[in-house]
Amino acid sequence: MVYLRNAFPGLILMSAFLGGWELYVALTDTSPLILPAPSDILNGLWLERATIARHALATLGVAGFGFSLSVVFARVVSVLLHFSGWLRRGMMPLLVASQTVPIVALAPLMVLWFGFGLLPKVLLVILVTFFPMVVSLMAGYASLPRAFRDQLISMGASRWAVFRRATLPSARSHFFAGLRISATYAIVATIFAEYAGARQGLGIYILSAKNNFRADLVLSAVVVSACLTLAFLTMIHCIERATGRRYRQVSNA
Repeated sequence: MVYLRNAFPGLILMSAFLGGWELYVALTDTSPLILPAPSDILNGLWLERATIARHALATLGVAGFGFSLSVVFARVVSVLLHFSGWLRRGMMPLLVASQTVPIVALAPLMVLWFGFGLLPKVLLVILVTFFPMVVSLMAGYASLPRAFRDQLISMGASRWAVFRRATLPSARSHFFAGLRISATYAIVATIFAEYAGARQGLGIYILSAKNNFRADLVLSAVVVSACLTLAFLTMIHCIERATGRRYRQVSNA
């Protein structure tokens, strides 16, 4: 009930937006080649549901695999940067520089270097989603009060013990914040990689629909990509809540 009550304003605004869109297209007699009505988009989505579902599953598989690897790499790299000031000073500028390259330029290069297989798409997802998680984790590690850390050290705790029992738990909320930010980029990065060159996926479907002047199918694929991103965010929210209950139980024990 609480979730539905929180989502109610958003549903009202979305319904008003879609209703206004439908009314505008009907009153202005706009060509569906330029601006299809929401009903036309839903109709195209229904008629092409099997094809779109096949491409969506391909995109979801690549995004999920790349995002999972990105989470692992981000955790490992953040720990290394936390324990090594020299490495942190050397790598952070490189990580920042990696985010200045436009994804529209990076995607074709990945395909050019690594071909049309799985590798270039996974690498692009990792490059796009990796940085927000590393930055969030580093901010979380720094959020541990210095006095608390010094107290643990004075009691004989090693640096690793302080990290495992105090620093890492204090970064939990920052970690999930980084996950949510990165999750919004995962599907988009995959679609860009597919758009640049792939055999299947929503990026290829959007390119094909655009070349056939099917704006309704392009927007249908956009709707599906938005739903996939929302599914990612919902999964992260569920994991955060489930692990939060366990974390509180351990903390209270």
